[in-house]
This record gives sequence, structure tokens and C-alpha cells, in this order.
Amino acid sequence: MSKELSYTIEEVAQLLKVSKLTIYDLVKKGELPVFRVGRQMRMDAKDLELYINNHKSSTSPAPVAELPGNEVKDSLNLVISGQDMVLDILGQHIQKHSSYKTLRSNTGSLSGLISMYNGDADIVSLHMFDGDTGEYNLPYIKKILVGYPYILLNLVSRKAGLYVKKGNPFGLTNWTDLRHKDLAIINRERGSGARILLDEQLRIHRISSKDLKGYENEETNHLSVASAVSAGKADVGVGIEKAAKIVGVDFVPLITERYDLVILKSPKNEELINVVKRILSSNPFQAEIKALGDYDISHTGSIIYETY
Repeated sequence: MSKELSYTIEEVAQLLKVSKLTIYDLVKKGELPVFRVGRQMRMDAKDLELYINNHKSSTSPAPVAELPGNEVKDSLNLVISGQDMVLDILGQHIQKHSSYKTLRSNTGSLSGLISMYNGDADIVSLHMFDGDTGEYNLPYIKKILVGYPYILLNLVSRKAGLYVKKGNPFGLTNWTDLRHKDLAIINRERGSGARILLDEQLRIHRISSKDLKGYENEETNHLSVASAVSAGKADVGVGIEKAAKIVGVDFVPLITERYDLVILKSPKNEELINVVKRILSSNPFQAEIKALGDYDISHTGSIIYETY
């Protein structure tokens, strides 16, 4: 079979000089055909070339939507930022009970929050630990969403900790055990909640990242980190309990993290906020999350913080 050139969504966005969210929107509308390799979407070079040729014009100026940083989003399209499977269920419920269409952006917590500040995300999921206060999410939101009114709602709570090989051969029980000189770690990308949790714990316990073998090796989601440990590519990784059970590695719980949603408050978002609040508090949604296991829904739907 001849080797056909294809691109990832990120590469297409770079080639067209627009954001990834614009490309996701075009895919959602069926204007750009894609195929999947595992969880990754890819696009044939010939399909991208065809799209470009079909949209060339010798008389009309380039539309605003083609300019980076100035994408025009359909008011009914929602971008939900984050990676947890609970967000997929939330998106399904939003589409079922409203006129909104949901798009998923699989970016980490900090990257999603910055996207919201730049106007590129509508609902951002967060699990960012602040070592100085011991609090989740709010310290970061207050620093980044300066000047924006917002509401912070709890989605779920979940256990975070260490992925280790079956039988926990190094006997890891706490963060300070990461000092073990023979331990190889697999890390998460910058901006992810798991990376922030690790870096904050290293800071609190005065452990230098330079002393961690493999600290520079990164994966972009919980499942990939757990899989790296399972495959023997690393001895330990940081993530959530659910992924450990899916992959089949042992898990050392070290903290209960609050996984929240932030939405900007505006006249345009008033209906969205009401829709999300109703869904989070509804029995069908909570029953579906409870059935997954490993998620605490005791505070789901509660308002953690709201500006006025």
C-alpha cells in the first residue's frame, strides 16, 4: 500500500494559521473529512488540498474566521475543554437537553483556562492543586481570569496519586518516596493538572525535578501514563484512579482532588450556565457518573465560587 501523507489536527491548524478549535468546528460541520488512528484524528493531505482549492477566491478578502485569534464561533457551538470521560457524558446531556452543539478540546487544565481567557473555550474543566493554600482551582482562576466574571461548579471529586507496577515493587506510599534514586518516572505535559500536582508536591517536599529520572519524558493523558508504567517504560506516574483500573496497574492514592467546571458569566452565557447547573444536579446525569465508579458525586453541581 502506498504511503499517503496525512496531518494531525494541530498540524492542520498550523498550516492554515488558525486555532485548533476552528479546525474541530470544520470537522464537526463535515467540511473537513478526517479518519481516526486510535484516539487521534488525522486528515489526508489530498483532502486538505481539496478544501483549500474549493475555498480560494481571487476577489473576496479572507474572512475574519481565517485570521488567527479572531475566529468567529457559531453561538450554538460550545467548546468543552478537558480530558475526563465525564466531560463526554456532560456534552451528550447538553446536546440532548438544549440547542447547543458540543465540541471537545482535549487540553490540560491550565491550557484550557488560558484558552477561556482568549475567548476560545466555553466550559473549562480544572483540577489544579495549589501547594501554598492546599486548595484546588480557585487560586489559579483568580490569577488568570482577571477582569472576567465567572462561576465555578463542582463536576466530581476523584482520587489522584501514583501509578505503579503490579505489587508496587518499590513500596511507594507517599510523595517523598519519589526520591528513590533507581526510580524512573513518566511525566505529563506542562499545563496539565497532573503535572501541576507533581510539581507542587516536589516543591512542598523540597525535591528537585533534576533528581527524578525520566522527569522530561511526557505523555498527554492519564491512560498513556498508566500504560507506560504497565509496559515497563517507567516505574511510576501521576494520575487518577480510574485510569489505573482501566489499564490494570496498581494505584497509590495520595490526594482527593476536586474536578470543577468554570464558565464565564455574561448575558450570552446565562442560558448555558442554567443548562449546565440543571444537568449537574439531575438524577439521570449523576446516576450515569456513579455507574462509572471511582467518582465522588456528593458535591456535583454545587457552586464552589461565583463572582458578582
